[in-house]
Amino acid sequence: MPALGCPRRGTRFTQALGRHLLALVGWRVVGELPDQPRFVLIVAPHTSNWDFWIGVLAKLAIALDASWLGKHTIFFFPVAGILRWFGGEPVNRSTSQGKVEAAIERFRTRDQWVLAIAPEGTRKRVEKWRSGFYRVAVGAGVPILPVAFDFSRKVVDLGTLYWPTGDEDVDMRAIRGRYSAEMAKYPEKFAEPGAGAARAAREPT
Repeated sequence: MPALGCPRRGTRFTQALGRHLLALVGWRVVGELPDQPRFVLIVAPHTSNWDFWIGVLAKLAIALDASWLGKHTIFFFPVAGILRWFGGEPVNRSTSQGKVEAAIERFRTRDQWVLAIAPEGTRKRVEKWRSGFYRVAVGAGVPILPVAFDFSRKVVDLGTLYWPTGDEDVDMRAIRGRYSAEMAKYPEKFAEPGAGAARAAREPT
């Protein structure tokens, strides 16, 4: 049985369309997707509404089949079909199973699956990233692919796989170190690793 690679979705036409539309707004994709059937894909910096549409076009351009998890209540007619087309999968959070547990279970039961997450969780400035993506990767035994929306170069930069060691503090610093405020659409909304602690130290007590 041949080895499974990165899950793909789309045709030559949709790939060409994605690349063309990205080019129209001055963007392109750099790097290569890993030959890996299962991984957590994180996207940052996330400071504007543009991030979503750039991500959609990039997904088309590279023919990536990636999913994201959303609260089940947003999957209603007639928008449910559109959300699923964009990779959405509902999670019923009224049960004992949360998003992290649901994601780990999906990884365990699927030979190919990519989960996309924005660890900042909001377009506002946050000093500390949500750790859900990390706990999913560790729990499922899969690597993390850091992807950057770099507005300074107008590129979607596909990074290299990072295999978590289990030391969350060390790993989070290493992963966040791959991003910088200069990449963001609004640099002031992106907190550099350790920025919160540094700012607190400068503030008078």
